Amino acid sequence: MTTPPLVSPFGGLPQLQQQAQAARDVNTASLCRIGQETVQDIVLRTMEIFQLLRNMQLPNGVTYQPNTHQDRLGKLQEHLRMLSVLFRKLRLVYDKCNENCAGMESIPPEQLIPFVEDDNSKHEDRSAGQSRPPTEERREILEVNKLKQKNQQLKQIMDQLRNLIWEINSMLAVRS
Repeated sequence: MTTPPLVSPFGGLPQLQQQAQAARDVNTASLCRIGQETVQDIVLRTMEIFQLLRNMQLPNGVTYQPNTHQDRLGKLQEHLRMLSVLFRKLRLVYDKCNENCAGMESIPPEQLIPFVEDDNSKHEDRSAGQSRPPTEERREILEVNKLKQKNQQLKQIMDQLRNLIWEINSMLAVRS
């Protein structure tokens, strides 16, 4: 005996199929956010467990209230059970994120680090479309930076010479 699928009052797909489709449509970024919130819940629960353990009076022959002890023990067991559920949830999120990212190609971290470049060199690199090893790119960038520094020094020397010549010419013009 089978049960008929649940049909939404608005028509369309059965609710179970809609829920399955919604579960598949969750993107990796939202999964990571859910994972982050789960980790925060795990940390909070763990802190509460340690707080309960610190406040719990152990039955070591000292007079204690059995009801209070049982109540705290029940809270501790509930926190441990919730902690176990949260770890299972985190594992599911982790597995789903890895599944979603399995087809993506990994990018070396060196390519994710932005370098300061001229606008012209950016356009030339993009138009060339060739990929070079990161060490070669870094070496070229260092060479370009050294050349820019030397050019700046030459420009300063030329400005100083221009000012000196201007002063000499203005002195000669005053004498004549």
